Amino acid sequence: MSSRIRKSMAVALALVMVLAVAGMGGCKAKTDTGTGTPTDGGATKGGTLSFYINEPAFIDPVNAQESEGMQVVNAVFDSLVDFDAVTSEIVPSAAESWEGNADASVWTFRLRKGAKFHNGREVKAQDFKYAWERICNPENKSEISYHLSAVKGFDEMGAGTAKELSGVKVVDDYTLEVTLSYPFGDFEYVVGHPALAPVPAEELDSEDKVKAFLDKPVGNGPFMMSEAWSHNQSIKVARFEDYYGDKALLDGVDFKIFKDEETAFLEFKAGNLDFTSIPGGQIEASIAEYGESSDGYTVESGKQVLTGSELSTYYVIFNNKDDALKNADVRRALSMAVNREVIVTSVYEGTRSSATGIVPKGIVGYQDGAWPYAKYDKEGAAALLEKAGFPGGKGLPEIMLSFNSGSGHEPVMQLIQADLKAIGVNTKLDGQEWAQYLDKLDSGKFQMGRLGWLADYPIMDNFLYPLFYSQSADNHSFYNDPAVDTAILNARKVTDPAARVEAYRTIEKTIGEAAPVAPIVGYKHQRVGSDRVRDFVFSPMSLAALDKAWIESK
Repeated sequence: MSSRIRKSMAVALALVMVLAVAGMGGCKAKTDTGTGTPTDGGATKGGTLSFYINEPAFIDPVNAQESEGMQVVNAVFDSLVDFDAVTSEIVPSAAESWEGNADASVWTFRLRKGAKFHNGREVKAQDFKYAWERICNPENKSEISYHLSAVKGFDEMGAGTAKELSGVKVVDDYTLEVTLSYPFGDFEYVVGHPALAPVPAEELDSEDKVKAFLDKPVGNGPFMMSEAWSHNQSIKVARFEDYYGDKALLDGVDFKIFKDEETAFLEFKAGNLDFTSIPGGQIEASIAEYGESSDGYTVESGKQVLTGSELSTYYVIFNNKDDALKNADVRRALSMAVNREVIVTSVYEGTRSSATGIVPKGIVGYQDGAWPYAKYDKEGAAALLEKAGFPGGKGLPEIMLSFNSGSGHEPVMQLIQADLKAIGVNTKLDGQEWAQYLDKLDSGKFQMGRLGWLADYPIMDNFLYPLFYSQSADNHSFYNDPAVDTAILNARKVTDPAARVEAYRTIEKTIGEAAPVAPIVGYKHQRVGSDRVRDFVFSPMSLAALDKAWIESK
């Protein structure tokens, strides 16, 4: 694999910071469905790895937006660039090289020749143009189109006045030229999102094919769908033998779907599952039984529990349009009422850290204490509540505290409920399954809700633009500050990496003052794998490097 043409200072800084915060390594799981045969290099070829996920919302890149479906998309599709599973450094993928012009307003990507889709047809530059325009077509109701918002023609497609992205030019079969509406120094990171992978148009040229693609997409990655998605049961992928890169060693991966992690964990303990999350309250016991990974990311025999830092933040959303929560002092009070340290110690057994801002440790530009109200101060919270006109909570209606059930969030929500009660605020817990919960957030039919944001790409912009830019589909708090919108777009145009980071740092502090959400904790891995899987990396971005994993022959 040839090295990329352009390497910014931000990448070098990201490498240093991620290594310092997260440590070196990766993580893997094993299978109970068979072992493989040794290869000349000592690795074993064969076997199927079983991997726990919740029921995804989507596995079609047109709307790949959450952690569960993203595991599948990441295995089945390759985007232009990728991120190293250990360091988060940007590396070539479907594009063998790329470069931006002097002001970062035009980017040129050169594709690998001979790379194929799972239907056998060669991947061409036109396939990226088609895939990106499919995402931006308002008829497809994609909630991730904001990734392409900087591309010229994006606004016109959103308004329905254009059918294509005028900024995406197919120079030839292996050259894609992307012209942006404004300079964007971090655009090379954006195209690493798994959903921005190429899609073969011939697999979507009829209504029946479109429907089939939702459950059995055709990609260009190291694994291909072996059968259609069996909803609420499993998603199975198999090694793609015609893959352009190193072939996967595993025969396949069985993404087993369970409604809750407790059930999945029991299946793991019974030997029926290879990789799973660990329920709250069982981390220390799991470390005692299975051993803790040396670097936090790599599963080794006897060192199987993963606790490495993730590029993600767990937070509570306030619906800024709600009659009670549109008052900034109420939001500030509720945020300050939450005792994050108690959540860290009692729920996560000290394996996570209190969040003091929305941008997590490990991202270049991270600043401790960026949000003044993301701290525990019961007296200060009470004073702010009184300032807002609700002394001791009097006059404030009961607030619905919503969350996705079955993934271990109940204990956190119960502690938050108790903390709010301590300043006179009554709440009612409202748990729903993941897909239904996302619908509730998208429709705005909630007051307070729980979410986690995991980096799509490891830059500050990915935490500020999608969560707080007023027109972003992922701005579930409905925060709207025109000055912040302008500042974010201006920061994107800064070509000097250090100056760009400083601009984003100022923006984060401005948003934090308004407290549109309440950062709660910084994520760390809370996973465990079996002792039969080798060379498996579960990255700081919580994506499994399944193409490198193998199962030890026994």
